Amino acid sequence: MGFAHLHVHSEYSLLDGACRIGPLVERAKELGQTALAITDHGVMYGAVAFYKAAVAAGIRPIIGCEVYVAPRGMTDRVHGVDDAYTHLVLLCRDETGYHNLCYLVSAAFERGFYGKPRIDWPLLRAHAEGLICLSGCVAGDIPRAVLRGDYEAAKARAVELQELFGEGNFYLELQNHRMTDEARVRAALLRIHRETGIPLAATNDVHYIQKQDAYDQDVLLCIQTGKTLDSPERLRFPNDEFYLKSEAEMRALFDEYPDAVENTQRIADRCRFDFTFGHYHLPRFLLPEGETDSDAYLTKLCERGFARRYGDRPEVHRRMEYELDMIRRMGFVDYFLIVSDFIGYAKGQRIPVGPGRGSAAGSVVSYCLGITDVDPVQYNLYFERFLNPERVSMPDIDVDFCVQRRGEVIDYVIRKYGADHVAQIVTFGTMAARAAVRDVGRVMNLTYAETDAVAKAIPGGINTTLDEALQQSKPLRAMYDGDERLHRLIDTARAIEGMPRHASTHAAGVVITEQPVYAYVPLASNDGALVCQYQMTTLEELGLLKMDFLGLRNLTVLEDAARRVRRRVPDFQVERIPLDDKKTFDMLAAGRTVGVFQLESAGITSVCMGLRPRSIEDITAVIALYRPGPMESIPRFLACSAHPERITYQHPLLEPILAVTYGCIVYQEQVIEIFRQLAGFSLGQADMIRRAMSKKKEAVITAERAAFVHGDPARSIPGAVARGVPEQTANAIYDEILAFASYAFNKAHAVSYAIVSYRTAYMKRNYPHEYMAALLTSVLDNTPKVTEYIAECRELGIRLLPPDINASDADFTVENGDLRFGLVAIKGVGRGLIQALMREREIGGPFTAFDEFCRRMNGHDLNRRAAESLIRAGCFDRMGYKRKALMQSVDRVLGGAASESRMNLTGQMNLFSTPDDGGEPADTTQLVLPDVEEFTRAELMAMERETTGLYLTGHPMDAYRALAQQAKAAPMGDILASFHAPDAAPHRYRDGQRVVIAGICTASRERATRKNTRMAYLQLEDDRGSMEVIVFSPALDACRDLLAQETPALFVSGRISTRDESDPQLVADQVLPLSEQGLEKLCAPPHRDPPPRPEAPPRRRLWVRLPTREHPARKRIELILQMFPGDEQLVLVFEDTGKRVAAHCCVHPALVEELRSLAGQGNVAVTEEKTR
Repeated sequence: MGFAHLHVHSEYSLLDGACRIGPLVERAKELGQTALAITDHGVMYGAVAFYKAAVAAGIRPIIGCEVYVAPRGMTDRVHGVDDAYTHLVLLCRDETGYHNLCYLVSAAFERGFYGKPRIDWPLLRAHAEGLICLSGCVAGDIPRAVLRGDYEAAKARAVELQELFGEGNFYLELQNHRMTDEARVRAALLRIHRETGIPLAATNDVHYIQKQDAYDQDVLLCIQTGKTLDSPERLRFPNDEFYLKSEAEMRALFDEYPDAVENTQRIADRCRFDFTFGHYHLPRFLLPEGETDSDAYLTKLCERGFARRYGDRPEVHRRMEYELDMIRRMGFVDYFLIVSDFIGYAKGQRIPVGPGRGSAAGSVVSYCLGITDVDPVQYNLYFERFLNPERVSMPDIDVDFCVQRRGEVIDYVIRKYGADHVAQIVTFGTMAARAAVRDVGRVMNLTYAETDAVAKAIPGGINTTLDEALQQSKPLRAMYDGDERLHRLIDTARAIEGMPRHASTHAAGVVITEQPVYAYVPLASNDGALVCQYQMTTLEELGLLKMDFLGLRNLTVLEDAARRVRRRVPDFQVERIPLDDKKTFDMLAAGRTVGVFQLESAGITSVCMGLRPRSIEDITAVIALYRPGPMESIPRFLACSAHPERITYQHPLLEPILAVTYGCIVYQEQVIEIFRQLAGFSLGQADMIRRAMSKKKEAVITAERAAFVHGDPARSIPGAVARGVPEQTANAIYDEILAFASYAFNKAHAVSYAIVSYRTAYMKRNYPHEYMAALLTSVLDNTPKVTEYIAECRELGIRLLPPDINASDADFTVENGDLRFGLVAIKGVGRGLIQALMREREIGGPFTAFDEFCRRMNGHDLNRRAAESLIRAGCFDRMGYKRKALMQSVDRVLGGAASESRMNLTGQMNLFSTPDDGGEPADTTQLVLPDVEEFTRAELMAMERETTGLYLTGHPMDAYRALAQQAKAAPMGDILASFHAPDAAPHRYRDGQRVVIAGICTASRERATRKNTRMAYLQLEDDRGSMEVIVFSPALDACRDLLAQETPALFVSGRISTRDESDPQLVADQVLPLSEQGLEKLCAPPHRDPPPRPEAPPRRRLWVRLPTREHPARKRIELILQMFPGDEQLVLVFEDTGKRVAAHCCVHPALVEELRSLAGQGNVAVTEEKTR
């Protein structure tokens, strides 16, 4: 009869199941099994991925879930009572069963979550149709009753479930993992079977694929629970029997109950639910009153928008009509109305909306509806790149909103379509190579140093796997081969690498549905938000409408800056600024790009300086080119822009297409246009070829060469030769297209972002005060960025004024050509108090004294902590007070203000009246403060730093700058910037490099190491940034007295150390006072005989193997190297002769990635050599 596993936990039983879906299905196929279920704990995250993998392998997929059932009602939440949930396995028999299971799982999260997502028996009773139920493992309700000795309760529940699901749809689940409790449960279940006739089903509670995988699953449990493998009392499975067993093994375990084994196949045969892909489930647009036809309404809106955007342009109107016809044919009328509606709402509420994003900017309809603000005709953008009539697929309109107000737009959509018709989307954090190593190292209780060494031996790169790392990294391979413990660490990390670690909410994705969302997909809750349990690409495959509501900080900055400008230019709108401002382009050409969207990094700034952009088109090209791949075109692009006489075209027909990019292919739209103009492809046909080229579909690429050159009558393609292009030239052009098609960028997206980039540059150049105020306000929680932008303010001649109780607003403001610090950025002062303060100041005028401030703000959340924060930040300095005097008086003044308020309410004598003046109020304009010496300058600056995160009236390093320069101390901001730079930018500093830094120690803490020695973490800060310093013994012993001082100024020498994506740290080998004496010690040779050589960072060498010297990749490599200057070495090795050619470069991850794509993964390697 056969056997099917019906109780299986995949990797989506997060940090519990260790069955990767692909290998799981392959193993079932190897075992000859024809059906397989997925029953993850409380979720259906992996259902679609499992379904597709099983179908591809020829296995019948069974979609199910092991649900949690609440002991009472699912909304009951009493600790110690309602957390005693039980398990139950539900399998989808048909589509009704799938919809019911989706509803149950969704409700478990939405209404029943209490430690776990729980349903209850009444809910199950209402949604049992179409489901087959198994009684569950030993944690099921029936087994639990058996184990507590209540057989009658177990039997009663079994009978209840039999009646609930119907005869033949409920099975008593027999398991045998060689556990004592299971034996008791089996005996009771057999008795129930005999007494009631309820059928049996034999299952294995599969949590891993092979028996030997038990260790890996145990490690996952430890990661989940935060335990180590040697923790005595931790969650663990009792043995290694929870694997995907063969039919023979299952029959041997249940040889006395063959029917229980065969029933699994009978159940599998009855489970016939299939997902449907490619069928759209689009919501209906809710038409306004008076409108009855969506198509007519869309046409009306487009005509209205066309008149506004284009006026009388018949050729463009014909294009709009063509687009509308395509939209109708594809069935996307309501889609466009929905998007137009919520973008219209946002604009009506003055919520900043981006000019466009992605290929939607290629549509005239989108432009006329106000979905985008990029004219596709002006920038030669194509509708077919967005919606291709040759390949009908769901449109994808992603929209950028002001990051602070994005939620308002989502709330509007929820109000309009209903809360149960709108949901966000799940995403998963997975265990990358280094993270997996660190997780496993902690679980195995290895030392931090051992685990760190292994993690750091893994080459950088987002997608580098451990298998690749073992091939590429000799140090990693040496550890793997030379240490048994590290061998196991790496093998275990390989086993769990890439598995999902946790679920979270996609930053932007939102689904809108016609029926409630749970009618299509199961829901979960993350941080209070309802999310679809399937990932974004899966939702699209299932035909659901997915949109990205993205938050773009720069839109917030632009609107904030424009709001400030409107105080002196009332009708100013950033959308109306001229797009040809010479001063703006001159600023970009000069490299003044700090704070300019998309153009801030060092590498892209250098491209701006080389190109000297003169138009939006130039900025568009820079954004499109500055990525791995097209970077190789940058030298030619810059040379041709500076020397137009060097521009050449293989055929005159290319000139109108490529002139805007100085003869270089940069955009996908250019590839499409070349196919159209030179060979006669339709735009839709051309986009299909572009897609095939970008995905390197060789069969399509080869076949289409013939069509490009000689035509294809069947598709009405004349071909390039028929259009007067010589065959040899046509083939050469096709080769050039092929070389760039996979790297060519979507121009519609690049133009949209170039416009935002230009607007930020324009505001910085023409309204620098307002723009920098808005920019600083936007990054208050990012101290490195605040420091960088304050430095840029200095370069612009703009001073940053300290906060002031009368002059400051909530955010940064412009004041007489300078910037005034915003009150809301002061720590310990809530926004509510600041808003009340500003209202009081508006109504009653400026505050005249500290005590008057306290009286007026009494009852507005002004407490001691807030008052002290304002004092320490210097908010009352301009009133002539000493901060120390106010700090000593704050309790008395606040208490007096509160007492006066109470007395005024009761009509009693004022607190400040004298006892012998008949109760008349005393003069309250004079506050008598203690005559004390003010805090030192260093103490005042420390207070500013503590309350605002910045030094406002100076910097402690001002007194030490000359010493730091003599020591050639590396600015910490430069070190941080080197590691924060995008992959395409060369690094000035790297991991392992030895440097000296100088700064103020703002914090330190000691702790014991595993070897029972002491170590310390210091936070060191200069005027450019802040770094963490790690000091081990004996360096710590030598500087402990120094660290005992309050905020000491220090020299630290050591090596840079990076960990995954964290900020770089400095591992110190010497900590000295920042003084003349410290400088002498720093520069003096160590008094040891013989003097040790300082350890230099290892010198890296990049090796590339090519078949011959004439290989075409060599030329491209030479171009790419121009973007990675440095003093390291690249060596080309030619296989045919064995000869080598060397060149200088910076061995950067982006360079390595680029070379591997050119020469092949196995033909590129990085070696490290100790320098002497």
